[in-house]
Amino acid sequence: MNFNQKTVLVTGASRGIGKDIAIAFAKAKANVVLNASRMSDYFQEVIDYFEENQFPYVAAVGDVSKQDDVKKIFALASEKFGQVDILVNNAGIIRDNLLMRMSEEEWDSVIDINLKGTYNCTKEAIRPMMKNKWGRIINISSVIGLIGNPGQANYAASKAGIIGFTKAMAKEVGKKGITCNAVAPGFIISDMTESLNEDLKEKYLLSIPLGKFGTTLDVANTVMFLASDIAEYITGQVINIDGGLVM
Repeated sequence: MNFNQKTVLVTGASRGIGKDIAIAFAKAKANVVLNASRMSDYFQEVIDYFEENQFPYVAAVGDVSKQDDVKKIFALASEKFGQVDILVNNAGIIRDNLLMRMSEEEWDSVIDINLKGTYNCTKEAIRPMMKNKWGRIINISSVIGLIGNPGQANYAASKAGIIGFTKAMAKEVGKKGITCNAVAPGFIISDMTESLNEDLKEKYLLSIPLGKFGTTLDVANTVMFLASDIAEYITGQVINIDGGLVM
């Protein structure tokens, strides 16, 4: 797939899924707006990689849960590349705890970043997309938003909310040539899965029909497909990337 002349904004691009989505788009000739909530060693490594490979990019530090930050992110993108054609709402956090012990801050912070951040960025992106009569919005949800998980009521609620938001937006903007879809990763190889003990890994693997964890590239490839013209007749959908975990 070739995204030459297209600009993609990837939120939460400092590591993991967001990082590999951003790199995949860059390799496919897109202009990439890299977002992270703050400058960190991880984010600097991504920036250095883009510099070394001479990929067209701009780094935009900002908290997606804050509208003023989001406006600045999009202003920087516009100044560098023009409008954002493809938005990947990936920024997300976890603050796990049983509900009876969960603080209001643990609830609010997850909802604000994961769900409100998706709202803020999408709201800022859609007006130019509607004017151009073309746009792609891909929201990163999770299988936890479909099946729930003990100790993750806040995370499950935020990811389920993203699914509902995706379907509503698909109906609102479809006639303007904009598609809006979600992907729901399952167990993806990451810092989190690598830290699990072997017994727990084996337990999780037994619940996955394909018998293996997914990779960040599995997610990136699906996101790129949904962003491409090949998927122009797909909208309002949730694609599970989970090896068959949720059927």
